[in-house]
Amino acid sequence: MGKYFGTDGFRGEANVDLTVENAFKVGRYLGYYYGRNHKAKIVIGKDTRRSSYMFEYALVAGLTASGADAYLLHVTTTPSVSYIVRTDGFDAGIMISASHNPYYDNGIKVINGKGMKLEADIEKKIEEYIDGLSGEVPHALRDEIGRTVDYSMGRNRYIGYLMSIPTRAFKDFKVGLDCANGSASSIAKAVFDALGAKTYVINNEPDGLNINRNAGSTHIENLQRFVVENALDIGFAYDGDADRCIAVDEFGREVNGDLILYVCGKELKKHGELANNKIVTTVMSNLGLYKALEAEGIDYAQTAVGDKYVYENMVTEGNVIGGEQSGHIIFSKHATTGDGILTSLKVMEALIEEKQTLAQLTEPVKIFPQLLINVRVKDKTVVLDDADVKAAVEKVTSDLEGNGRALVRPSGTEPVIRVMVEAPTEELCHEHVLKVVNVIKEKGFAVEE
Repeated sequence: MGKYFGTDGFRGEANVDLTVENAFKVGRYLGYYYGRNHKAKIVIGKDTRRSSYMFEYALVAGLTASGADAYLLHVTTTPSVSYIVRTDGFDAGIMISASHNPYYDNGIKVINGKGMKLEADIEKKIEEYIDGLSGEVPHALRDEIGRTVDYSMGRNRYIGYLMSIPTRAFKDFKVGLDCANGSASSIAKAVFDALGAKTYVINNEPDGLNINRNAGSTHIENLQRFVVENALDIGFAYDGDADRCIAVDEFGREVNGDLILYVCGKELKKHGELANNKIVTTVMSNLGLYKALEAEGIDYAQTAVGDKYVYENMVTEGNVIGGEQSGHIIFSKHATTGDGILTSLKVMEALIEEKQTLAQLTEPVKIFPQLLINVRVKDKTVVLDDADVKAAVEKVTSDLEGNGRALVRPSGTEPVIRVMVEAPTEELCHEHVLKVVNVIKEKGFAVEE
């Protein structure tokens, strides 16, 4: 974890933690770094929050001042930037988004030439440049100054690519979409309409301030109600930059990333396409998912939280599907990052192939209750290394006798320790999570808020 770049880019409140000066310097360094031996080409996308336009202009100024050409996709999704980078030969891509965060936050996600998140060593060089530790980079002069190019055609090609993935039409399916007033607003409905679905959409009128506001994958209750009230067959909710997807079944029940992994992984296995017979999960995936996978004879791997780590495992081990409970699902045959719209298309394919509803497809998975408590601490490393905290975690897991567990992990962006307990009942979750939290507090590690 760097000083500015976390697991998902450089993120913070606009003009407080992430400033236009920061964005300009990110552009300056990327233009210099990728343009040392040739004229660099960098493609930029953004979500719908008001500050995204401000950061777009700052990044373009930095890139072109260093001699790079900046290609603008305008409002689009994070996975579309990843797709265009790797298919159109760009040196790198930039997505301006704070994902599921409120409108006043924003972020800069840098994607390398392979369509993957930027390497940590390059992020470190950018941070050193921002802090003035690496000296100035040269300005481009005269005809070497970079150009700005409208590249909205790239977004349109990505839409066409999504439409080409399903092998069957969605005719007669009534599908609800919650676009979170974000990036999916200009893409998702067009894709489902083209595939023949009867598409019903909410939260697809962004105004710069309403992105993720009581909408999208972090406020699934709106889509749940919408599906039931309109007697829809299924619903999908995206986040601000549409790299995650949470589904809703025909009864209005939430179908999170774990359940989506089960449905899609099982479908891949049926067709002989589940490489290594394995699904990649994170440590936060539910015990109920693992038990259901074992019943199907499907193996699984666990990584740290973050789709970056999921994809690293997939590349290293050759696995083809992986993701997070939060709805970041990666299908490596089609993408190098989580893609919410792609995920919803793959779920639709499973429904059509199996001739079953989403409720029927997910029925074998018995989700265990989970309780997560965040504890603000002085030093995350000290807590994680403490022998008494480790002993408390091991004791809880042992007491649950294979029907639950305790997990302690650090936040990637805050001085916070996340304590999670999974157990057969909510009462047991509450009882056991306090055993670990109390040890952290008793040892003086917690900070009063």
